[in-house]
Amino acid sequence: MEHFDELITVSNVTQEELCRFDAMESMRKKTFRHYHVIHSSGSTGKPGYFIYDQDAWEEMLLGIVRGALWGMSISQIVKLLSKRPNILYIAATQGRYGGAMAVGDGIKGVGAKQMYLDINTPLQEWAQRIHAFKPDVIIGYASALKILGELVENDQVTLHVSRVISCGEPLNPGLRTFLEGTFHADVVNIYGASESLALGVETGIEGGMVLFDDLNIIEVENEKMYLTCLYNYAQPLIRYEITDRLILKEPLQGSPFHRAEIILARDEDMLWFERENGEQDFLHPLAVEGFCSEGLLDYQFRKTDQFSFEILAEVPNLNKREKIQKEIEEQIKKILIEKKMTHIHFSVRFVKEILPDPRTGKKPLILSDWCAPI
Repeated sequence: MEHFDELITVSNVTQEELCRFDAMESMRKKTFRHYHVIHSSGSTGKPGYFIYDQDAWEEMLLGIVRGALWGMSISQIVKLLSKRPNILYIAATQGRYGGAMAVGDGIKGVGAKQMYLDINTPLQEWAQRIHAFKPDVIIGYASALKILGELVENDQVTLHVSRVISCGEPLNPGLRTFLEGTFHADVVNIYGASESLALGVETGIEGGMVLFDDLNIIEVENEKMYLTCLYNYAQPLIRYEITDRLILKEPLQGSPFHRAEIILARDEDMLWFERENGEQDFLHPLAVEGFCSEGLLDYQFRKTDQFSFEILAEVPNLNKREKIQKEIEEQIKKILIEKKMTHIHFSVRFVKEILPDPRTGKKPLILSDWCAPI
């Protein structure tokens, strides 16, 4: 990110312009000068921007669709797609997140019908909207799928789906077992990052994550992961370090793809709060991040009790703090209004520095040092 403007191969595009575009343009304008723009979640530091030209975007979409249909026979794929299935996507949908943008374009590409359920939607509205849509396939963050599974388990939602696709967050074996048993459907886990949205896929039967070696070269040296993306020439990444930890494995017999066991990847907590009527609801980290404000180097969220939280902000320039505080407050208030949680209080606290977790090398967006009173 520090050398973004030097390393991209296209002219008249700068990181500053992308930040301004992201802040000012609505999601209806999907491209900036013919380039698809996504921003990272900021789990390793300040959120950064990645661009894909049209050829790279379409190549990536093929990888995403392949992952979503992984393990299905041709006849099963034809049967699923011929009826134009209803596909539900539960995630942060109000920002230029790669998953949301790729899923939307991918669903259109296969002629399916789609519904976005933004992670900010009040929990009590989930059942009504899902019942009305009657999804055949569900895609979403692992944490969102867990919440939906609990609604199904408690008979608050009735579903008949053929496939559940987890993306954007790690899917641990225990959660996979819960989802398979609750939804009575195949569970597919797609592995991606902003740097390359189609890295691999896991279905739980191949003995690990299958890596898409035809789209990327993934190397592991001294416990560090390096990515070379083979299809994106606008922003070429060659032996680019990603802080996920992998153990590479040989391909299964008859397969062209290497496998991997993912040891560490981002796994954010959620901010759970109590509503005025005593019910529980949450703010998801990927729905409350992505602030783009000049002078704001980094930020974190910390829950202080069942009705409040604080935002830790790293702003070295003292003269910019007042302006940045107002911008943060405006965005958070908007989110709380959308979630119908305006009774939740928050504050902004400026700190000298925000450091990554030494165990993972990633900056946790939500600090987990608060616990409920015993």
